[in-house]
Order: sequence, then structure tokens, then C-alpha cells
Amino acid sequence: MPNLPAGPALPAIDLSSADDPATRSAFLRALHDAAHDVGFFHLTGHGISDAETARVLALTKAFFALPEADRLAVSNLNSPHFRGYTRIGHELTGGRSDWRDQLDIGAERDAIAVGPGDPPYLWLEGPNQWPAALPELRTAVLAWQERLAAVAHRLLRALLTAVGAPAGFFDEAFADRPHLHTKLIRYPGSAPSGTGQGVGAHKDYGFLTLLLQDDVGGLQVRRGDGFLEVPPLPGAFVVNLGELLEIATEGYLSATDHRVVSPPGAVERYSVPFFYNPRLDAVVDTVPGPYLRHAPGIAHDAANPLHAEYGRNELKGWIRAHPQVALRHHRELVAG
Repeated sequence: MPNLPAGPALPAIDLSSADDPATRSAFLRALHDAAHDVGFFHLTGHGISDAETARVLALTKAFFALPEADRLAVSNLNSPHFRGYTRIGHELTGGRSDWRDQLDIGAERDAIAVGPGDPPYLWLEGPNQWPAALPELRTAVLAWQERLAAVAHRLLRALLTAVGAPAGFFDEAFADRPHLHTKLIRYPGSAPSGTGQGVGAHKDYGFLTLLLQDDVGGLQVRRGDGFLEVPPLPGAFVVNLGELLEIATEGYLSATDHRVVSPPGAVERYSVPFFYNPRLDAVVDTVPGPYLRHAPGIAHDAANPLHAEYGRNELKGWIRAHPQVALRHHRELVAG
């Protein structure tokens, strides 16, 4: 998985220009083109300060600087909700180990009592695990999630407007209990195997991802038959669209393969992706609008089916990526 030279930059979308009547039309055209043609773009003008992003990255580094025993005390193997710390090489993408470690955090909620007739994706709600040695992490990350959820909600409404759909079409699906998810990630340099898979090529299976990354680089996005290097842009989030948003627009909006190549040698890379997704029981319907005349439709892969009910996709992804957690807490789902 060689590193590629930087190609043409991703589109840069200034969210603040949506508020100015003089720039709103141009903003919507640019957002439409980025989401339709690429499925990835840099987002500026989002209102998140440099101080806020610096604080989150600093706490991310502080978590991974903790002694291993402190990190393993919040291992995701302890959690039926797939929350907590994953050791290097213990998450899978495409059936292969990713050379990174991470802390998975969701909305802080009580666990649901899941009965025999209930959908098993309800296991995905529940409490997080927080390191006792870094108590400030809890307050900072939960506040970060709320801040980014507001940005993502505004962006999603703008995306719908850009394709001529009702801006509030998904408001109900995200009301009350949206499924928020944040990862704190470290890529610890080159793997001993030399494979270079920081995280393997994949599409996100939800709606929107907002990625905060440091200045090391390594993110690559598929363009044509190859991958485009995405250098970090100071002050910007990298935004990508997930598969369910692609399905909901009959393929008009693009969910794009992407991957991270491990940084060279002993260089470490840190990133904080935030995933904005609807309630687990939300059913994703086709977004109405004149754009549908130009939508290509979706070719469904029978070997990797996607379900309109969001929670089924989310649970399927967790079981596939974290089979050890699934076997410990949900063996009946793995067997099925």
C-alpha cells in the first residue's frame, strides 16, 4: 500500500457562506457538486474554534500516553455496547487487522433492557467506559460530540436543500436519540508486517462523518482506479458521506471508499472521527426531489446487504469489525 503523491485538493466548502444571501446559491452549488461527484470535501466556516480542536487532539494524545494498564482497564471486551479501548491490530476492516488502536465513545445513555423479542441492535446503546487516570476526557468528548452534532445537523439540512429536497426530511429520524459516535485513534507508525494498512479501504455505512486529523497525513480517498492523498487542511474537517445517505438518494450522493496508510517508521498519527447517524430504529426512505431523474440507482451486493433500518447496519458493522467482543457478549448473533 504505497504512499501516493498529493493529487488535486478535495473541494473546500465554507459552511458560514450558507447564511449570507449573497453567497448562499454558490454555496449550495458547490456543496451539491462535492457530495454528488466526490463524496468527500473539506469543511470550513463550521464555528468550531482552533482552541476546541487543539484541546480534543491534546486529550487524545494524553489518553494514548497513559500506561497500557490504564487503557486496558477500559477495554471494549468489557462492554456489550462495543464501547472502550481496542488494542493495536484488534479491529478488522475487510477481514484484515488495522494497525491502530482507538477508544470508541457514543452518546452517554443508560443501557436498554433487551428482551427476546427486541431488535438486538438495542445493545448498541449504553454507557461509555472512561479512564480513571484522565477524568477530564469525559466532559470534553461529550461536549465535543454535541458541538459536532449541531454542525452535522446543519450540514445535512443544507445537503438536502442542495439536491432540491425538503431540508427537514430527516429531522424526525435524528430527533430525540440520534446515534452519535466518536473515535479517538492513534496510528503508531509502520506495522512489523510492512503491510501499511492503518485502516483498510471501506465506506462508512451511516450518514455523515466529520474527521479531525493532525498534520501527519495518510488519509486516501478513491478516485477512479486509484487513491488520492488528502493532505490535512488547517482549520477544516474532512467530511464524507455514508452508504445509507447514498442509498436514500438512489446513488445520487456518493459514499466513497477511503483508507489510511500507516505513517512511516515510528511517526504517530492521531485523528478523531465523529459519526452522525439517526436513531437506531429509524427507517431510511428515499429522499424526494427532482434530482431523482438523474439518480443512477443502487446495485445491491447480495454478499453484503444493507438494510433501511439503520440499527441493523450499525450492529452488523460492529460484529464484523470486533468479533472478539461479539463472541464474548453476543455469541447468538455471530452464530446467526
